[in-house]
Amino acid sequence: MIMKGSNFFKRFLQIDLVKVFSLTATSTLVKMLTAFVSIKIVASILGPSGIALIGQLNNFVSIIMALASVGINQGVTKYISQNKDSKEEVRKFIGTAFKMTLFSSLFCGINLIIFNKFLSNKILNSEEYGYVFIVFGFVIIFYALNNLLLSILNGFQQYKKFVTINIINSLIGLVFTITLVYFWQLKGALISLISYQSTMFFITFWMLKKRYWVAFISFREKLVKQVAQKYFHYTLMAITTAATVPVSQLFIRSYVISNISIVDAGYWEGMNKISSMYLMVITSSLGVYFLPKLAELNTNLELRKEIFKVYKIIMPVLAIGLLSIYFLRYFIVSILFTEDFAPMSSLFAYQLIGDFFKIAAWLLAFNMIAKSMTKTFIATEIIGSLTFVVLALFFVNINGVIGITQAYMINYIAYLLIMLLIFRKLVFNIK
Repeated sequence: MIMKGSNFFKRFLQIDLVKVFSLTATSTLVKMLTAFVSIKIVASILGPSGIALIGQLNNFVSIIMALASVGINQGVTKYISQNKDSKEEVRKFIGTAFKMTLFSSLFCGINLIIFNKFLSNKILNSEEYGYVFIVFGFVIIFYALNNLLLSILNGFQQYKKFVTINIINSLIGLVFTITLVYFWQLKGALISLISYQSTMFFITFWMLKKRYWVAFISFREKLVKQVAQKYFHYTLMAITTAATVPVSQLFIRSYVISNISIVDAGYWEGMNKISSMYLMVITSSLGVYFLPKLAELNTNLELRKEIFKVYKIIMPVLAIGLLSIYFLRYFIVSILFTEDFAPMSSLFAYQLIGDFFKIAAWLLAFNMIAKSMTKTFIATEIIGSLTFVVLALFFVNINGVIGITQAYMINYIAYLLIMLLIFRKLVFNIK
């Protein structure tokens, strides 16, 4: 029995996903620890209302970054993965991606600077934070280029270097946040959120400067029309996501602030922070492993085998983790936040169930990105976000802020059912 158990454990460790999961474990642990420290400091100094404003800016940053990168980063990962053995093809895809990212980020940066007071008023409910958007406007190009470099690295499946850069990224983010929040409180937290990723571009570039493909990130490379057209599918998908998920959260949070209180909005944002921390363990590994892997597979048989392999590994681990988090929820809130956030414990049950179905659905939804199913992706994103908003407003008016997590759970159960319907032939082996 002991020998069988040992052999099973060895075979388990040889699975590609488990290798990547193990490799990214250190990076994930560092991210979680830095996120833990950041949340604790920000929550202690700013309280629920400060957390709510940071959530607003964070959603806005997600939207703008999708526009600044032209939404092509996942496309870059896919096409580099498919063509990594052809230097000429790599040159075309990287050169075109650089030109598209450069022009789009410059356009976004100029508009952030010009409309800084308007954006400050709309996003943060006051014109006094206009300087945040001015700073963001100047540094956004480096933010976008750093993400491009990481997408290319991921496409080459150079996991060790990818993990190392992400660890450094997390540590720099922690130093930024602690320093700026300590000296400038809320203003420092807002500046940190929009600036630390930009400084990482120079570190990432320095760490990758010996890679042959880095030379293709230059003004000399041409924008290839045919390549740009391929990327355009990902642009549509990313902009759709940017125009739905963060916007729906902005809308719901603004509704809670206006109709309940900014403190309750802070509770929900705190729950979102915790959710993103524990899901990071899963999503970081999937982002590094799953998308490039699916892009390489061409037949339904190969895809089905890979997807079910991932399900068998991920879902049991996720279920055990979520149950543990639920039973430790009071302890987690007390450690991560302050006594002011105690009412947030009531949000865990529905959020955790929703997260379980979210990951279950995402494992199928990755196929839409890997296989450029643009129309299907856009339709499901729009329908999913609209449904979430409608359900959230309905349940908030009945049950208060806990209603958002109830809507979240119902929405992702429905999303999984839609994914099963779309990929029924793949999942159920229907010919």
